[in-house]
Amino acid sequence: MCVDTPLAHLDRPFDYLVPAELDATAVPGVRVRVRFAGRLLDGWLLERVEGSDHPGQLAWLERVVSPEPVLSPQLAALARAVADRCAGTMSDVLRLAVPPRHARTEAEPVAAASIHPPPRPAAAGWQRYRRGAAFLDALHQGRPAHACWQALPGEDWPARLAEAAVTAAAAGRGALLVLPDHRDTARVHAAVAALAGPDAVVTLAAESGPARRYRRWLAARRGVVRIVVGTRAAAFAPVADLGLMVLWDDGDDLHAEPRAPYPHSRLVLGQRAVLEGGTLLVAAYARTAETQRCLDTGWAHEIAATREVVRAVAPRVTAIGEDDTQLARDPAARAARLPAVAFEAARAALSRERPVLVQVPRRGYVPALACGQCRAAARCRRCAGPLALRSANLSACRWCGAIETGYQCPACRGSRLRARVIGARRTAEELGRAFPGVPVLTSGGSGSGARERLPDVPPGPSLVVATPGAEPLARYGAALLLDAAALLARPDLRAAEEALRRWMAAAAMVEPAADGGRVVVVAESSLAAVQALIRWDPAGHARAELAARAELGFPPAARMAALDGAPDTVARLGEELDLPPGAALLGPVSLPGTAQPGTAQPGTAQPGTAQDERERLLVRVPRSQGLALASALAALQAGRSARKLPDPLRVQLDPQELG
Repeated sequence: MCVDTPLAHLDRPFDYLVPAELDATAVPGVRVRVRFAGRLLDGWLLERVEGSDHPGQLAWLERVVSPEPVLSPQLAALARAVADRCAGTMSDVLRLAVPPRHARTEAEPVAAASIHPPPRPAAAGWQRYRRGAAFLDALHQGRPAHACWQALPGEDWPARLAEAAVTAAAAGRGALLVLPDHRDTARVHAAVAALAGPDAVVTLAAESGPARRYRRWLAARRGVVRIVVGTRAAAFAPVADLGLMVLWDDGDDLHAEPRAPYPHSRLVLGQRAVLEGGTLLVAAYARTAETQRCLDTGWAHEIAATREVVRAVAPRVTAIGEDDTQLARDPAARAARLPAVAFEAARAALSRERPVLVQVPRRGYVPALACGQCRAAARCRRCAGPLALRSANLSACRWCGAIETGYQCPACRGSRLRARVIGARRTAEELGRAFPGVPVLTSGGSGSGARERLPDVPPGPSLVVATPGAEPLARYGAALLLDAAALLARPDLRAAEEALRRWMAAAAMVEPAADGGRVVVVAESSLAAVQALIRWDPAGHARAELAARAELGFPPAARMAALDGAPDTVARLGEELDLPPGAALLGPVSLPGTAQPGTAQPGTAQPGTAQDERERLLVRVPRSQGLALASALAALQAGRSARKLPDPLRVQLDPQELG
C-alpha cells in the first residue's frame, strides 16, 4: 500500500493483510482505507503479493473505497520517478496526478470505446518544416522520435498539433497534449475535434469542475478516448498506449506546479517518455535553454523551417538605435516611452484598417518608481527594495514596507520620482489622447484565471493594449512592445529568455513584412534578446543562453536546489546535508518580501521580528549528480520529519525563479 501521509520518513510501501471478503475488490490500483498509527488514512493498493518479509504483526485492510482501479502500474511508476527527481513524496505526487473521487460520476454507465481509429490526416502544413513530414511518419509507425518544433510566425499551431495527435490515434495509440492555459486548451480541443470528431478527445482542466473533470479522466483511464488535452495536471493523465506527448510553450511559468514537490510539466512528460516509450514533442515560437540542451545532447531533434521561409512570413522588427537615421530624426527615441518610429508603425497599420497590438508588461497605473532625472530605479535606503506608490503622495518599499520620505537619488542626487513602468490602463488613456477617434481596447491579466481578457478584436482599425499572455487572437497590422526594460531588468535568471518568449508570442500575430506588418520593440537594438527578435532566431539565443549558464554553473547545465527556511534552520543545513561530490553551497541570503529585524511590516505599525525572516540557501551540483542531490534532500526531509522539527523547510529542485 501507498499510504497518503505527508511525513517524508514514511514515504515507502507498507504491507497489509487483505480480508477474504475484500479479496475480489482489492485489486491493484484501487483506493483503500487503512489503519495507520492509530488513524484511518487514505491510500492506494499498489500490488498483491502472497507473503511479506515484515517481521512484525501486519494490520488488516479496513475497506476498499471504490472498486475502480484508478492507479495504473504506469502511473504509479511515474509518480515514484517524479518524487525521486523532485525530492518529494509519492503521496504528494499522487495528489497532483489522481483527481478526487466523485462517487456519482464513477457509478455512471461506462461508454463503449471506439474500435475504429480515425483516418490519418494529410498534414500538409508540416511540409514547410525540415523533418516535419519525417516526424509524422515516425509517429504513425510507432517509432520514438523526440523533437523540438519551432513554429513559424502566423502559424496555425493548434491545427498542426491536432494533426500530430490524430496521426498517433490513426495508428491505434494515444496522444496527450499539455498547454499552459484554458484558452490554448480550448483552441487545441476544437482543432482535434474537427479532425477526429468530438467523441475522440477530452479536455482535463480545473475549470471543468470536479464531476466533469473526473468523468473525462475516467474516460481516458478506461480507454474510451485516445486523445487528451489539458493544462499541467493533465501531464499525469492515464492515456492508454501513449504514443505522443506534446508540450506547448514550455517556458510559460504556468507549467510549473506551485505545490510540493513542484514538478514542471516538462519533467513529468520527460519521465513518461523514458518510462512508457512514447514520443515527446516540445513546441513553441521561442525556445528555452532546457529544450536546447535536449537538442545538444541528441535526445531530441529540431523541426524548423529554413531561413527563406522564416523571412517570407515574419514581420519586420524595428528596435531603438538600429541606425543613425532613426536617431537623427528622433533624438529623444532612447528616452521616450513611445518613440516616433512606434507612432509611424501604428499610423501605417491603422491607415490599412488593421488593428494595432500594444503590449505592456503590467496592468494598472504605477507599480514602481524611478528617479525623474536619470531614470534609475528608486530603491529603499534600508533594504534596497523597489519603491512604489502607497497613495497619491506617499511612497513605500514593496519589500519591507518602510515609508520613504525625502528621497534623493544616489546616482544624480535628484529628488523627484516618476513612474518607472506605466500599466495597461494608463497606457490606454494616453493612446486614446494620441490617436483621437480610434477605438482603444484593453485586455489585462494573464493565465487561465484571467477575467479581464478580451475574447476577440472587432474588424477595423483599433488599438489593443494587452499584458503578456492576454493578447486577443487577431491578425494585427503592427505590434508595439513597450517597457522592454521592465522585462529585461528583472532580477531573474530567465529574464532575457522570458522577455523574448513574450515578444515572439505577440509578434507572431502580426502580418508578414510583405503585407506591411511591423513590430517595434522599445529597447536598445544591441541587446541579445532584441537581436534574436529582429532576426527571428530563438535557437541562436537559446544556444547562447545555455552556453552562458554552463559557464556560470546555472541550470540546466547544472542541477540546483533552493532551500527556504528560518535563518537558524538554514544555518544548520550545511552540517545536516550529505552532499554528493562537487556540490557547492551558495548563500544564504534573505528572501525578498520577508521581515527584516527593526523594519515596519506593510499595514502595521509594529517592527518585524527575526522569526518572520526567511532565508534561501542554494545547493549546486554537476548535472551528473542530480539524482544524488535529490536523494540527499529527500533524506534531509525524512530526518527532519522523523525528529518532528517544528520549523518548516521548503525544498525545490531547479526552481523556476533564481533571482
